[in-house]
Amino acid sequence: MSSKRTRLLVVEDDPGLQRQLKWALDQFEVDCAATRADAMTALRRFEPAIVLQDLGLPPDPDGVEEGFATISEILSAAPRTKIIVVTGREGREHALRAIRLGAYDFCQKPVDTQVLSLIVERANLIHQLETENARLAEARSSEALQGVIAGSEAMAKVCRLIQKLAPTQATVLLLGESGTGKERLAQALHGLSDRASKPMVAINCAAIPENLLESELFGYERGAFTGAVKRTIGKIETADGGTLFLDEIGDMPLPLQAKLLRFLQERAIERVGGREVIQVDVRIIAATHRDLHAAIAEKTFREDLFYRISEVAVTIPPLRERGSDSVLVANFLLQQACRRNGKPLLKLAPDAVAAIEQYTWPGNVRELENRVNAAAIMAEGKMVTAADLNLQEPATAGEADILPLREVRQRAEVAAVQRALAITGGNISKAAELLGVTRPTLYDLMGRTSTPGAK
Repeated sequence: MSSKRTRLLVVEDDPGLQRQLKWALDQFEVDCAATRADAMTALRRFEPAIVLQDLGLPPDPDGVEEGFATISEILSAAPRTKIIVVTGREGREHALRAIRLGAYDFCQKPVDTQVLSLIVERANLIHQLETENARLAEARSSEALQGVIAGSEAMAKVCRLIQKLAPTQATVLLLGESGTGKERLAQALHGLSDRASKPMVAINCAAIPENLLESELFGYERGAFTGAVKRTIGKIETADGGTLFLDEIGDMPLPLQAKLLRFLQERAIERVGGREVIQVDVRIIAATHRDLHAAIAEKTFREDLFYRISEVAVTIPPLRERGSDSVLVANFLLQQACRRNGKPLLKLAPDAVAAIEQYTWPGNVRELENRVNAAAIMAEGKMVTAADLNLQEPATAGEADILPLREVRQRAEVAAVQRALAITGGNISKAAELLGVTRPTLYDLMGRTSTPGAK
């Protein structure tokens, strides 16, 4: 647990009681607020773990609705915050209502400071445990999704779906253009699953000649064909207990599709040249850049196999549809390339950023990686320019490209907020400082721009 003092917020309009609580709970970093608006400002500024909440707040200090509204707003903004409601002795019904809303506990007035200290210490322990569990879960997710940049909402949705599917046994079909990162997401599905300790075996159905693909998948017995001098285990059997990744399944020959379908139905194989039926427990993840519906119409892909491999289909957006992700990915790849080549860390020049944002990236992340790797080697200064990336500087907008001023401003705000969060790794305080605004203003901008990835 952290040795740093826990932040605690007292929401109470009586200055005398504020001072009493601050004195009684001096083991915490105590802040005070007298109104709901002040409480929400303090919540965003200090991010307290615990809130002591009085129900009678201005403008209705004799009522309770303002206090209940504050509880709801706090839990909506910070669900893990532990709220302890302070009520009068006759207010047990109100205390129970607060707990139904999501408050952690309650303490009656006049406040017994020893009892309150015990309640607060217990709430603090629970909050620390929950925070640590969330951190460990996030670290596991981050490790599994390492290298997947999801600054845009489109890619963030894909990552959330991957995390949701990973613990299940669903057969997943990853769809997307070449170079969008299908194999990396397949690795994430395996790494976040309960099969992570077992092997993930990948096979590219387009890279192996048709006459060898069957033996690669199913294995073969000695003497099955010329050159088969010993029994060999196939990819499916090797993946037993783990995950089999069938990359570019849209290129699998039709005769082999029928055999794969039979395996998916029976979860059993026979090696080439053998008669023994072998039960295999594998999870199937498939991927393709092809339009399988068109392939089914052209009779080059089996419809029944399509339904078997696509219990859940995940479409990965191309880089050109991921907004500012292209710059985020370029920055990430540039740092990797510099470390790999033993060079000082370089930055993207403004013309490089503009060129990356304008370019449509037909080869997606793979093309971006190739250009960045070459630029990291060829760059002569401390900055990678558009010329180093072999990209043209964007042309000046013409009259036809002029947009209404309000839309221009909104687009600029979205880009500025996303870029600031990208530069600071999602740190709100640093991003606000970089943008020259307060944290509440940045929260407001993020709400209007639906910016993901902040912390």
